[in-house]
Amino acid sequence: MKFVVLGAGATGGLLGAHLTRVGEDVILIARGAHLAAMRARGLRVTGASGEFLVHPECTDQLSPLKSAEVVLITLKAHSLPEMAERLGAQLGPQTTVVSAQNGIPWWFFDRFPGRFEGTRLEAVDPGGVIARNIAVERVVGGIVYPAARLAEPGVIEHLEGTRISLGEPDGSSSARVEAIAAALTRAGFKAPVRSRIRPELWLKLLGNSSFNPISALTGATLEEITSDPGAVALVRAVMEEVEAVGRGVGIEAPVGIERRIQGAAMVGGHKTSMLQDVESGRPLELGATVAAVLELARRLDLSVPHLEALYACANLLDLRLRRSGPAPRLASPTGG
Repeated sequence: MKFVVLGAGATGGLLGAHLTRVGEDVILIARGAHLAAMRARGLRVTGASGEFLVHPECTDQLSPLKSAEVVLITLKAHSLPEMAERLGAQLGPQTTVVSAQNGIPWWFFDRFPGRFEGTRLEAVDPGGVIARNIAVERVVGGIVYPAARLAEPGVIEHLEGTRISLGEPDGSSSARVEAIAAALTRAGFKAPVRSRIRPELWLKLLGNSSFNPISALTGATLEEITSDPGAVALVRAVMEEVEAVGRGVGIEAPVGIERRIQGAAMVGGHKTSMLQDVESGRPLELGATVAAVLELARRLDLSVPHLEALYACANLLDLRLRRSGPAPRLASPTGG
């Protein structure tokens, strides 16, 4: 299959590297020093995957989208609205789009049973620009669990995890989703096809909306957060509020809060993607992970005070980052 990875940083680069290694036709869309390094020396993966080097085609142009069978969107969710029109214009007539971003995706309420069917969240898709340019018929939902970081331009460290869940928004088992899952499986990932992808998206959202902003504000790893009773109490309170919002729209997460917290603890000293963004001076992925839940809570007339407080603090940090770049790094137990 011909894959184009849009946003080939840590996560997208990891997926693209593995697909390239098993012979899939892959083009990575990236920018800056990372793009330059991949063009000059290839893309190196280290860590949990072992170490290997691949030489996929790399570009900063969107033109490869025209001939792609599958586009893996691994951009940060807040980057998508500003480029949705250009992206949509470049997609080929049969191109499938796999949305593999944190938080509530723009298509979440399309073909959704119940009173929220067709709901558009301003925090995710301001003005509906994404939905106008990427039809839900193109979409396969994706939930990416592997943790990775960009160790340096052209080098991705795979920290842990191999699961990438996939699912059609309408719950069908289509030929295209099975083919994508098969390619990812050949590439070394566990790629189950889910008939109900939204509950699993919401399960990941429990962590995205709690661990991520807490880590961004404190500089703490998952191990540090889950080892601190006060922090765990805050995580639990936020997750309970997010869980209540999910029930309000008709979603029950398949795993309870305590198991979700235990799962995060097992990951160990990992820096969340949001903490990595703080340390790199990048904007935070708050819209789809936190603000969208608050938007739904308002529609449901639900009180979510812990989530509101966490968002207010994280949003101030985000505004600071957008103005001035990286925040000072906080010391970790290992001195990093």
